[in-house]
Amino acid sequence: MTAHIPRKIHSLLQLYELLPEHERLVVDVLRELVKGCLPAYCREKISYNVPLFYGNKAICIIWPATIPRGGIKKGVLFGFWYGNRLQDSDRYLTHGTNKQVFYRIYQHVDEIDIDALEKLLKEAAALDAGWKKR
Repeated sequence: MTAHIPRKIHSLLQLYELLPEHERLVVDVLRELVKGCLPAYCREKISYNVPLFYGNKAICIIWPATIPRGGIKKGVLFGFWYGNRLQDSDRYLTHGTNKQVFYRIYQHVDEIDIDALEKLLKEAAALDAGWKKR
């Protein structure tokens, strides 16, 4: 039985209650990684019913397949909002059909390359620091 997805998710707790355990674990590890890498001025909010991290502009989004409109059938998408502006020298991200958001999809926690993501998060944080405050 699949959980009913409300029109608007208001909190992380509400989101976590809807996710199957394997997606919840991946989301949790990715969130902790992001919080550990981004500068103190950056914040997290629920946007599009999923965790979105932002500073001066949106930085990254974590989209579990359970939540509609993410464009994936299984796993958890980790997307950089301005991925098209990152060097991504290790070619870690998938470019897909979106010209701006570059991403990686994870099925299990052990697929997460912490070093590669930390490098990209630091690059994304430096890019965000260069944006003018909204």
